[in-house]
Formats: sequence, C-alpha cells, structure tokens
Amino acid sequence: MHKRCPARRFRAGTTLETVESRYPAHWEADVVLSDGGTAHLRPIRPDDADLMRSFYSRLSEQSIYFRYFGPRPKLSDREIAWFTNVDYDNRVALIATIGTEMVAVVRYDRVEPSDHAEVAFLVEDAHQGRGMASVLLEHLRAAARERGIRTFIADVLPANHRMTAMFRQAGYTAQSHFEDGVVRMTLDLATTDSSVQVTAAREHRAEARSIERLLKPGSVAVIGASREPGGIGQTVLRNLLAADFTGPVYPVHREARAVAGVRAYRSVSAIDGDVDLAVLAIPAEGVLDVVEECAEKGVKGLVVVSSGFGETGPDGRARQDELVRIARAYGLRVVGPNCLGIANTDPSVRLNATLAATLPGRGRVGFFSQSGALGTALLQRVAQRGMGISTFVSAGNRADVSGNDLLQYWEEDPATDVILLYLESLGNPRKFFRLARRISRTKPVVVVKSQGVPTGHAARVLRLPDTALSALFQQAGVIRVDDLAQLFDVAQLLAHQPLPAGPRVGVVSNSDALALLAVDACRARGLEPVPPVNLGARAGGAEFADALSGVLADVDAAVVIYMPPIPGGHDEVAAELVRVAGESGKPVLATFQGELGMLAELRVPGEGPSRGSIPSYPAPEEAVRALAHVVGYARWREQPVGTPPAVEGVDNRRARRLVAAALASGDEQVEIDASSLLACYGIEVWPAEPVASAEEAVAAAARLGWPVALKPVFRPVTTADPDAPRRSGTVRLGLGEPGSLRQAYADLAATLGPDVTIAVQHMAPQPSAATVVGVMQDRDAGAVVSFGLGDVAARLLGDRAYRLAPLTAEDAAVLVRSVRAAPMLFGEYGYPPVAVEALEDLLVRVGLLADALPEVCRMDLDEVLVGESAVVVLGARAVLRPEVGPRLDVGPRRLR
Repeated sequence: MHKRCPARRFRAGTTLETVESRYPAHWEADVVLSDGGTAHLRPIRPDDADLMRSFYSRLSEQSIYFRYFGPRPKLSDREIAWFTNVDYDNRVALIATIGTEMVAVVRYDRVEPSDHAEVAFLVEDAHQGRGMASVLLEHLRAAARERGIRTFIADVLPANHRMTAMFRQAGYTAQSHFEDGVVRMTLDLATTDSSVQVTAAREHRAEARSIERLLKPGSVAVIGASREPGGIGQTVLRNLLAADFTGPVYPVHREARAVAGVRAYRSVSAIDGDVDLAVLAIPAEGVLDVVEECAEKGVKGLVVVSSGFGETGPDGRARQDELVRIARAYGLRVVGPNCLGIANTDPSVRLNATLAATLPGRGRVGFFSQSGALGTALLQRVAQRGMGISTFVSAGNRADVSGNDLLQYWEEDPATDVILLYLESLGNPRKFFRLARRISRTKPVVVVKSQGVPTGHAARVLRLPDTALSALFQQAGVIRVDDLAQLFDVAQLLAHQPLPAGPRVGVVSNSDALALLAVDACRARGLEPVPPVNLGARAGGAEFADALSGVLADVDAAVVIYMPPIPGGHDEVAAELVRVAGESGKPVLATFQGELGMLAELRVPGEGPSRGSIPSYPAPEEAVRALAHVVGYARWREQPVGTPPAVEGVDNRRARRLVAAALASGDEQVEIDASSLLACYGIEVWPAEPVASAEEAVAAAARLGWPVALKPVFRPVTTADPDAPRRSGTVRLGLGEPGSLRQAYADLAATLGPDVTIAVQHMAPQPSAATVVGVMQDRDAGAVVSFGLGDVAARLLGDRAYRLAPLTAEDAAVLVRSVRAAPMLFGEYGYPPVAVEALEDLLVRVGLLADALPEVCRMDLDEVLVGESAVVVLGARAVLRPEVGPRLDVGPRRLR
C-alpha cells in the first residue's frame, strides 16, 4: 500500500535488551474480529524476524503489489531487520497473531511536520475481510496519539478498493487526492462523533457474532464424556441428546468406543467431521492441552464446565489465565470455567449443553447467570412458572465470555425481548453501563446484583457504595431487583404484557380484603390506584370480562384478583381475562387462585406461553411490586436520550496542566484546594482568607465585605470525618461588625486549638439551601457525581443521589430530584424555591471535569448554597492520584 521506505535506519548498537526496555506492553490487546474469532495484537519486536518471513511467504502477489506498488517475491535480511526493529516512537509497528502465526501488520513512520506519519497495512490473504485492518487502525491510532501524532498519510493504489473504503469508513475526517498514479489519503486522528459510533458498531457486530458462534453451533464435541452414570461429561452428553440437538454430537473418550449409544472418539483430532463447539468436562490439569488440540481442529468456541481454576486459589487462577490466553491466541471464545453450560431453545438448534436436565420451553427471555451451582435451580424456577427462554448462558468464573458479550448478542437477537442477568461481579463496569443504557431503550434489562465478588472471578471490586451502584443501574435504565423471585416476577410481566403508559392502576377483585391489600401496595410503591371494583364471590368469566374492560378504559394497567371460595369455572375466567387484556393493549396482572405461573389462551407443546399471556402471582403485593418496577422502566424510556450539553467557560487544557503540575512531585496522592481547577470549568469558589489572629480577621472582613462567616479551613477530604466541624458547631455566621468578629475568633480559636487554621469568608446571599456536591472516581466504573442536601439530617440519613459522568441535562435534573429532601428546593414545606437551573448547570460542569480528569479521584464541593437566583460554592477540595494504565472501555476495541 505504501511505496516509499523512510530514510531513517535502525541505529547501530541497539540491542534487543534496549528495545525491550522501552517496549510498550500496554499496547498489547486481545480483540474480536468481525466474524467472531479473536486475535492478539502487540507491538513488533526484533525477535519477530522469522515470523515476518513466514508471514510474507504466505502473501499473494496481489497483496504484495498493493503494499509495495510492484513485485517483491521476498524481503531481504536488511529489510526484515528494518521492519522488525522500531523505536516505538518515530517508528511503530503492530502485528496481529493467531496461534503461533503472524497474520497482519500495520506501521507508521513519523514525517515532517512532526505530528504527521505515513501509515501502511498488510493483511494475510486468508484473513482479509475479517475486520483485521480496521481494528489494527484503531490501535495504531491510539499509539500514535500517545506519541503526539495527529495525522496519518497513506498512498493507496486506485484498484485497492478495500483499503480506501476502510479509511473512508473509519469515521475520522479523511481527505484524498490523486497524485502520481496513486490516491494520497490523509486522516485526521481527532476523535469525532462518527468515529465513536463506527467503533461501537464494529464492536457490537464482532462481539455479537462471537456469541452467535457459541449459541448456534453446527456440531458439538463433549470431551470427557465417560460411561459412568452421573458423570459430568455424560450428563452434558445425555442432555444434548435429550434436547434433540439438530447437529452431530461427538463424545470424546480415550478408551470407550461408545457413550450413551453414540460412537466415541479417542481425541478431538480423530473426529471425522467439523466441530464448532467443544464442551470440556475433564480434570483441570488436562484442559490446556485439549484447548490447543481444539484450536488445531478448527473448533470455534469452548464451554469449560470443569472446576479447579480461579475458584481454588492462586495456582488455579494462573491456570485459568493461561486457558484464556491460549484460547484467545487461537481465535476461540471461552464460556466458564466452572460453569453450568449454555442452551438455545431455537427449534433449528435445540442446544442443551448444560448440566441441567430441566430446560424451559421456547420463550422470549435471554438469561445470563454467573453462578453455575445456582443456574440449575434458576432454570427449574423458570420452568415451574411456565415461562420460556430464548437462550441461556452460565459463565461460571467468567474468565472470558461475560454479561457484556451477551448484551451485545441479545440487543439484536429477534428471539429475545427481555434480558435477565444474575451478576456476582462486573468485569468491565464502564462498558456494561454504556451498553445497558443503549440496549434498555429497546429491550428491558433486569438485574440481580449480589454483594461482593466470588473467588476466581476475573473482576475487581467496585469501590462505590451499593446505593451509588443502584443509582447507576437506574441511570442506565436497568431494572435492579432485590432477589431471584423478583427477577422472575418482573420478567413474567415484561415478556408477555405491553409497557404501561403511566402509573394509574385499576383493581378488579372478588375479595374486598385482597383488593385493599393491592391498593395499599400501589400507594406504597408510588403508583396511583383508582377505587377498586369488587365483583363478589360468585362472579364468573363474563362479569370479570365486563369489569376489566371498563376499568382498563380509564387506567394504565390493571391487577385482577380471582380467589373463588368454591373451586370451579376458573378456565372460563382465565380465558376471558386473556382475551380482554389482549384487546386492550394495556398490561394486566393477576393473582389467580394464588398460583404462580401464566394464564395463556393457547400453549404450544415445547414452548412457553405466548405474548399476551397474563402473569399470575401468589399475592397481590407481589404483582404490584413487579408492576411498579415496570412503570419506572417505562417512565425512563420516555425520557430523551440526551447528550452532555456544550457549556461556555470550559478549558480542559488548562485543567490538565494544573493537574500535571500538582502531581509533578511524584507523590502517590496529592490534596489540593480545587478552586483553580473548578475555575477551568466556569465554577467560582467563594473566596475565603485564612487568618492567624482576630485583627487579621477584621482586616480580611474589611477586604471581603461585611457581614462575614468564620470557619475552620476545609477539613481534608481524606479524613474519616469530614463533617466534624459542622456537627460540633464550629462555624460562626452573620458577623457584621469588628467586635462580634473578634469575640467569635477568640471563641473559635479556643475551641479548635492551635493546629486548625481559621478562615474569614463573605456571607453568601440569604435565604439559600445548603447542598453538597461530590466526585468519586472508580477506576472500573468511571467518574461518579453525587449530590445531597447539606443539613445534618440529610447527612446522617445518607440522602445522596449519584450519576455517572459526564452528565446530560436530563441526568442533572434527575440527580437533583432523586434525593428524598428534593421538595425543599422547589418551594414545598414552607421553604422558598431556589435556582434549580443554576444548580443543574453546576452539576453538568462538575460532571465534565470528572469525566475529563480521571486523576481527580475525589472532590468535595462543600457547601454549595443555592439561592433564589444563583449558586455559591463556599469551599472545594480535591484528592489527585496519577492515572495508572489504560482506562477500561476507553480507547480502541479490546477484550478485557
């Protein structure tokens, strides 16, 4: 593709040791290609000479011609040395490997002006069309930006349509012109909305395809399928056969000629047909060797049900990491290890590669569970409720395939309407919330998140309080429930009934007592019940149908309670309820004879209930609880998506310089007054002057203007008790003349002692509401902005709201209104209304700061006084820490 070789040469005396000393290991990455396979990307090294020769020998004449603009049958030793010896600054090359072979290379060479570089690609013919060049471009761009490169230049032959299209479709600003028989293309490497969208779309397609290869295999091998009854391998094999998997099933056993009546093979390589999916049920010590054998056979994915990995301790964790490394190196995705397996109820697949004999029928729910042991019980619960599933994945230790991968797959899976997640950990929280926020717009995501992270999971522990995590789920539109019963309660409703248009609920019942319980439950959950309709104990199908039709005309949803004192006639009632609900287009729930399940007009053998079936709950409170979750979700979907607004007075460049200067000392943690940092985002901190005597206090008051407040200098945000000064009454307000100020200074100095500095500050306008705004930086989840009122009661009760940064205008509005004390800001309970719009603007600006500066690990604006027309920040401190390594979900696509 590139016709010139730069004039620079690898410096004499440079050794492998000196190259390795500056080798940028953080550029290495495992990536998913467009067909769902994986590859490993890394910077080239001098010892890659043989890999380069072998790679070049497999290229076609056309690929060589497109790269060098002429025939070049082989590379000389001098050229090989030039290509494999780079300085990782002016000359950079990244290679892609699959297994032990190099399959692609991309490189740049810096030219004048110094922020420009010439770029060239070369992809092995067998791997062209797999998205290799596009993902290499993303990673080379990230490396180039890190080294100060802002523009790529490429010379491309006019006939090389694939390469010109790749550049034009990358989403960056591209220009081209014809010169000397070639197309010269220039690519501005600045991030654009288009480039972000292109990267996300490619990531989505690739990861969805990688899961599709697992869930829709054409053939399955069960490795370790012994003849012993009750063995893990035989259990998986029998479940595959019992589900009537539509492709061939190959038991693998070193000695047995047949298992469960099916011909067995001594090894994977001995199988005489293709194998798409391999289920490994062998001792952990033998798994790594089998993975390599599967790779050589061309297996596309692995399900490792074997235990003995990360859950057993350091040795097992090392074995687990090596399993993932080998699998990804050879292009395979891994479910597990220590998992229950995977299932797909699609009639064209009928896959039950799990240890669970009970598999629900066909349905519209996709289900992901991290726990293997719990997975069997969960599937049984789904079946008992009469629900169906589309697909099921138990990830076990979640060493590779995670809930994020399944979200990508289910987003566009036409067989899945509702997504259920049982999560014990979040491997990449940033990505999870990004995906969930997008997917929840079209498909509901319901989550049970347990506390803590089990041993063996490839995840870090979030440093956020659980209340903050719940708020982030809410921000992303995720329905978080407390337990598994609620998970399925909500799923039943979402999978079979439409979303409610509002909170008005009607109750139709043949029991006064149960109707009152339903009404009370509605009020407790924030719903708006209308007076219930009681039909009496003798009501039948016609009476229930008429009453339900009338109620649904005036409400957004209905709860029907049918508890007849004398059994009989229930089939007619159920049929009429399903009919009326289907005709209304509004959600209907039931407590039908205290049963847990579904009221369905028609059941197809082997399938779950159809759309329009009515979920039934044992008690009306449970039905109302599920409905309240769904009403909240429907309300979230009606909100505009929103984007962080463009605000004036933001200077990110100056803010980064201030942070860099503060961290120049090399300390692991630095605490600063955040006034200058906030000024870069258009936020002024009310000036306060430290004083050492009463006379200095009087002089400061004269400069700042009377009246003044006297207070301790803001306590460090790193202390365990940052609110201690306020609780002990050590702030003096409204000091309007020198005498009272002198007396207040003497009292305060005696109370605080000589080690605490006292400051004078001009009194803020009154009346105003005291609030507090904070930032906490979680490396895995991202920057989180918090908000609450500043009074003692709100602090003691932990009345805080949280949102991920950056904030949209809608996020800021919800953040203010999410605290329980929010009515005080809007003129209720006798308080004057305050400038909420100015407060929301401040929150947006704080969110921009938090997102742009990951080094700000914590910041407190305390207090923020919100008056009738403006906002005043009385004090702000921040703790800075150097950013270590790349941030999750920031930068080019990679498996993390």
